[in-house]
Amino acid sequence: MPRSLVRESKTPFRRPTNVSLDAAMIDDAKELGINISRACEEGLAKQISEERGRRWLEENRGAIDGWNAWVEEHGLPLEKYRRF
Repeated sequence: MPRSLVRESKTPFRRPTNVSLDAAMIDDAKELGINISRACEEGLAKQISEERGRRWLEENRGAIDGWNAWVEEHGLPLEKYRRF
């Protein structure tokens, strides 16, 4: 079962991690009052979501292509009932 980005608990478990970041970016973030940990976490969450989406498309490409071919040949199911 894949881990969710949103935990059930209201206080998520946090693990201290060392990362190397561009020194100028760190200085700018501090000057602007940006929470560096939160910004890194949001960026990582976005990357995880995008990669999961990319992998899902890759894993399901055959089914998607098969369905698209079927619709191309036969049309949409129940299309005669569509009002648009």
